Amino acid sequence: MPTRTVVSWNTVISGYSKWGKFNEALALLSSMHRSDIKFNEFTFSTALSLCGRLLSLTPGKQIHCVVIRSGSESFELVGSSLLYFYANCSGIEEAKQVFHDLHDKNELLWNLMIVGYVECGLMKEALDMFMKMPKRDVVAWTTLISGYMKNEEGCDKALELFWWMRGSSEVVPNEFTLDSVIRACSRLANLREGKLVHGILIKCGFEFDQLIGGALIEFYSDCEAIADAKRVYDGVTNPCLNASNSLIRGLISMGRIDDAELIFNTLVEANSVSYNLMIKGYAACGRVEDSKRLFEEMSQRTIVSTNTMISVYSRSGEIGKALKLFEETRGERNPVTWNSMMSGYIQNEQYKEALMLYLNMCRLQIAHTRSTFSVLFHACSCLRSLQQGQLLHAHLIKTPFHSNVYVGTSLIDMYSKCGSISDAHKSFSSISLPNVAAWTAIINGHAHHGLGSQAILLFEHMLQKGVVPNGATFVGILCACAHAGLVNEGMKLFRLMENCYGVVPTEEHYACVVDLLGRAGFLEEAEEFIKKMPVEADEVVWGALLHSCWYWMDMDVGERAAQKLFSLNPKTISVYVILSNIYAILGKWGEKLEVRQRLRDLEVKKDPGCSWIELDNRLFVFSIEDRNHPYCNIIYATLEHLIMNLNSFHVTPF
Repeated sequence: MPTRTVVSWNTVISGYSKWGKFNEALALLSSMHRSDIKFNEFTFSTALSLCGRLLSLTPGKQIHCVVIRSGSESFELVGSSLLYFYANCSGIEEAKQVFHDLHDKNELLWNLMIVGYVECGLMKEALDMFMKMPKRDVVAWTTLISGYMKNEEGCDKALELFWWMRGSSEVVPNEFTLDSVIRACSRLANLREGKLVHGILIKCGFEFDQLIGGALIEFYSDCEAIADAKRVYDGVTNPCLNASNSLIRGLISMGRIDDAELIFNTLVEANSVSYNLMIKGYAACGRVEDSKRLFEEMSQRTIVSTNTMISVYSRSGEIGKALKLFEETRGERNPVTWNSMMSGYIQNEQYKEALMLYLNMCRLQIAHTRSTFSVLFHACSCLRSLQQGQLLHAHLIKTPFHSNVYVGTSLIDMYSKCGSISDAHKSFSSISLPNVAAWTAIINGHAHHGLGSQAILLFEHMLQKGVVPNGATFVGILCACAHAGLVNEGMKLFRLMENCYGVVPTEEHYACVVDLLGRAGFLEEAEEFIKKMPVEADEVVWGALLHSCWYWMDMDVGERAAQKLFSLNPKTISVYVILSNIYAILGKWGEKLEVRQRLRDLEVKKDPGCSWIELDNRLFVFSIEDRNHPYCNIIYATLEHLIMNLNSFHVTPF
């Protein structure tokens, strides 16, 4: 161009910026300055936005100096860009200074300052700023509602703000406001309020908006109202891929893989998210071959797809194929890839391999996630390796996840199963806001250690904190009552379970009640309870009764329980063993021999019981007549020596 005006420069710089070529745009800006072209407010705004995106603090401050010299700070566009630049490059304090200096002449800065606080996660400061605003528009309301919605504990506050907005009549919500509110309802699984918001958006004319449609489908899917999700989906003209994926996800979560498959097959162009959902869905319902086929069909596999397939192979017991895929991802692995492989090893009972993979992960300085520790604590639980669990706990303390409720729950479970209930309690205390899973884990820990009274106190404390128990919590507390012999308390809690908390009893809960009554010697009452169950009792329920009969040597009830178990599964070895032992102790030798003969005819062998100790990070397993240990001769010699000493020890009567 023979002559370049400020408009020419602004146009070309803006063009480069819009196409994401920020460095080139900044270089052009520098050339413009050297050409003695005077910047206008549009130039300053673009320049400061560029520096904000590139996090270029020094060039941005230089431009600020030029802004001050030119007296352009009072322009709304320039002041807004200044605040954006400092918020991005220097943090919220510098942005606050810009706001303090310019907000009297620039109303736009109020909204931008709220955005800055929200993006920094400073929701209290954002709310304070919102309350001081001389005039609140729909952008301010939506920014604050959206900020609370994205915050893990803020969805209730987002809904509260929305209803306040509706009651104040200051502004009318737009599609972005309603999208955020629907997503808040989705996170809370609050079907009632979500339906109210759905009614409002219909009145506002946003029902068929693609953005809103996707949010509604996700909301109804998360609330397990899949028929409503499908109705919304069918009402959207040309639903976007995100909406289709949301419906597929919801259908899969409800176990409706065939319906999900129908939606997937109608997609004009599926993306990696669609494929990953279907691969997981097929695997979850046992259609592993379909998962493999779909994975092979993918034209462009992402690391997410590979991670999904590693999990699929692991769950189907094909750990070799999972490992092969893991090795193929060298160079593109992310933390999820490592976690998937470690989880695969654990699912296939290769716990030591999982721990070795973790050491390799540490050596390569791969970032840990909360799932990394959760998976490994589970491995230590399975190994009953307290020392290894303590070492991992030491690693955890150095990370941001040490007070995370998800990791903390796994830590409680590990310490409980490894025999250290005191450490489990300390781990529970370190969680800032324990959820129902964490409370359930600590209650289960006390139950397995026979500390029934303490478990009940914890349960009561949980209720006082406003945490609502779920089905797993009641399994734990009923087990605690059974182990401690607290029959009345246990039966009272069982009755409250459905009446007060809406938890429908499952066979696991019924088995706990049978165990509770049986351990206390109420065998006939336990048998009567089974007969009155609204569902057919399974092996676990009858097995609980048979174990109690063994303890109390009740042959009549024991024989009836055994016959029920034989009818359900005639090859359950433990039933023959328990019944044989009852006959032996009661002197019914003919019946005992008959049961033993039936067991031999099955040509199956009971796995021997074993015990183990951990010494110097090694696990030593012992079972009857085992001679695999390298020091077995010394061990047996020591055992004989102990037995001889015991036999020679005589108590002198008084």
